[in-house]
Amino acid sequence: MGLMTSSFVLLLTVAVANLVAQWVPRISKTYLALLAGIIVGLIPGLNRQILGFENEIFMLLILAPLLFFEGQLTPMVKVGKGIPSILGTAFALAIGSAVVATVGLHLGFAVSLPVALIMVAISTPTDATAFESVVTGRKFSARLGNHLKMESLFNDATGLILLQAGLMWLQTRHLSFGQNVGQLVVSAVGGAVVGGVLAFVVMLFRQQIVRTESNVVSSQTLIYLLTPIIIYLIAEKLAVSGIIAVVVAGLVHNGEANSSRFTAPRQMYLGVELMNFIAEILNGAVFVILGISLERIVRQQYQQMFQSLQWLWLGLAAYGLLVVCRVGYAYLFIAKRQWRPSWLFALGGVHGTVTLAMTFSIVNAVSAAQFQQIILVETVVIIVSMLLPTVLFKWLLPQDGDALSKPEILARIRQQMTAVGVARVRELDLDAAVKYTVIYDLQDQTKANPLRAFLRRWRGMTSHHQAISILQSRDQRWAMMQAFASERAFLADQARQHVVEVSLLHDIYTEVLMAEALVVDPASQMV
Repeated sequence: MGLMTSSFVLLLTVAVANLVAQWVPRISKTYLALLAGIIVGLIPGLNRQILGFENEIFMLLILAPLLFFEGQLTPMVKVGKGIPSILGTAFALAIGSAVVATVGLHLGFAVSLPVALIMVAISTPTDATAFESVVTGRKFSARLGNHLKMESLFNDATGLILLQAGLMWLQTRHLSFGQNVGQLVVSAVGGAVVGGVLAFVVMLFRQQIVRTESNVVSSQTLIYLLTPIIIYLIAEKLAVSGIIAVVVAGLVHNGEANSSRFTAPRQMYLGVELMNFIAEILNGAVFVILGISLERIVRQQYQQMFQSLQWLWLGLAAYGLLVVCRVGYAYLFIAKRQWRPSWLFALGGVHGTVTLAMTFSIVNAVSAAQFQQIILVETVVIIVSMLLPTVLFKWLLPQDGDALSKPEILARIRQQMTAVGVARVRELDLDAAVKYTVIYDLQDQTKANPLRAFLRRWRGMTSHHQAISILQSRDQRWAMMQAFASERAFLADQARQHVVEVSLLHDIYTEVLMAEALVVDPASQMV
């Protein structure tokens, strides 16, 4: 019951946070989910319903699927072309900055080298979702954004290997640099091989079935959703990087999706919708969990926090040293010796829940005093890495007016489109009741029907549904198809005239096609 209650509260919190995000579009959905988590943590009755943070569950059930979906949205060709960048940012930059920051913390704060390395290793992974939150409403270079995305997909493995090296150093008082580098190579390459091979086998199995009469959409979808979890477990069992394995598996599935979109359209559409739905829920859950965890950390470590502020200076120093290293790397290898994009890249390295997960993973590997210090340091790193770029980007980046005006543009186009569809229906020779019903349905596209009208329609559908004749039902379906054809022609004409951005028209065009599918699909239960 504890797990069920905890999951229910988390999911409900995510739902509320996402609803609130629609009312305040200028604030990132991520920050609202984070705030919602903090509020849940502050309410004793709700806080008690949430189980403690479990690193293994988080990595398996939340992070693995998220990285799999993220990989699936990334074309393999793009990764192939970006291998030098990935090797540079996710491995060379991560290791180089870890060395600099470790030595800096050791010399500046008299922290032992192993503990300093543990702190820095935990701060190494960057978070693409957290990055999206700090650039909401701002125009960010697509090229730099791609570098940051690729880095975040692959540098988790580097951070984990560095963390293992730090823990081994702390326990044995000996650091084998060559052995640890070799372990990183084996873990990363092994994870890529395991993820690629397993995903390829699963892909062949699914594709073989989908081309037969034995195909079952529900079974195929379950296999698809369980794929990242299974691959992560197998990779970890084989002592290679489960994170890289699921990322590579996602890349393989990207190729599959683009090569078999029309073999089973219903299955493809369901898979895409489920992927988008689950990814949005998991992204929200990640930051709700982060908010709850940060509130608990502050509450539990309250006395420790004010006995000494060394944890604060350590956290600021760790983040500052990593940012300086990132600036230098970007200046030399990414930004073509320009300072502004170098700073943008550096500040774009935002830290989030992977950092928190790695922190909780060492609770039994270090002393209680060391863990208290480390968790406070990493809390500082997470908060500063999110707040600082959020503030600075307001001055460094221009406002993305297109993103802010998109809802208004979509509403205007929908109104014009719906007016075309309604005009077409009025021209048809139809029974008055049928015409009224069709116009009502079309006006729903703009949410123009008030709640009162909905209730009248609902009463009529529930009380007199049997009174609708077969002929009327057929006329209704035919009229809707005529209206949708007119609406699609209107949107196509708008696209040809370049009235608005084509991607916005595609959004509405897709909705019209989906609405028409509800009307014509014999398997639909909505007609």
